[in-house]
Amino acid sequence: MSSSATSGDAQPAPIFDSLPYYDNELEQYPFLKEKVERELAREGKPPQTLHPGVPPEPTLFASHPLLQAELDRVSNHQPLPPLDTARYQLPGPASPQNEEKWLEALKNARAQLEHQKLRQTNLALLQQYGSNAWRIHNYLNEASAKSVEKALEDLKNLTIEVNRDRKNFQTRLGTQLTSLETRWTELISSILQIEMANVALEVEIDRLNKREVELAAAL
Repeated sequence: MSSSATSGDAQPAPIFDSLPYYDNELEQYPFLKEKVERELAREGKPPQTLHPGVPPEPTLFASHPLLQAELDRVSNHQPLPPLDTARYQLPGPASPQNEEKWLEALKNARAQLEHQKLRQTNLALLQQYGSNAWRIHNYLNEASAKSVEKALEDLKNLTIEVNRDRKNFQTRLGTQLTSLETRWTELISSILQIEMANVALEVEIDRLNKREVELAAAL
């Protein structure tokens, strides 16, 4: 914590009134810690509402109903719907005497045949190019992961360095404050001793003056 007083347009020097790395009053005086805990308990829990400056939560996939439905399913921990295997079957017409049923079965058979051809094409492409594509994909993922890990490690090191600098700075200031406080105590003690000596001298002077008056009166 720091505070400063403004003086014209000049940038004021900060005044530090808290050194958390150096101050140890709570450890030295347990009753202070009890007072702090009572004060924190009296303040109550922090508000659950967000700060007005925090932007509202964005709505994902507002223009994509299918993605929104899938997001809701995952958020609600619901299982995937079972696969519809009926579309992969080749049932015969329900009514062999109905020509329309035969035409529907024929269309279904042609669609199934086209689907199988497409699967064979995709499998051939995957067998030819899939391994290299996955190697490249894994290589890019590993490079991205290493980059993120390096950034995280750099941030951790920077955080440690900042905390170390703060601790050294506050420890140095705390040592100076302790030395100044000790010096101030010694000066106050010296002043009190001087004042007590002055009072004693004043008493002695009064006694000598009275003694002088008494001697003069006796003569």
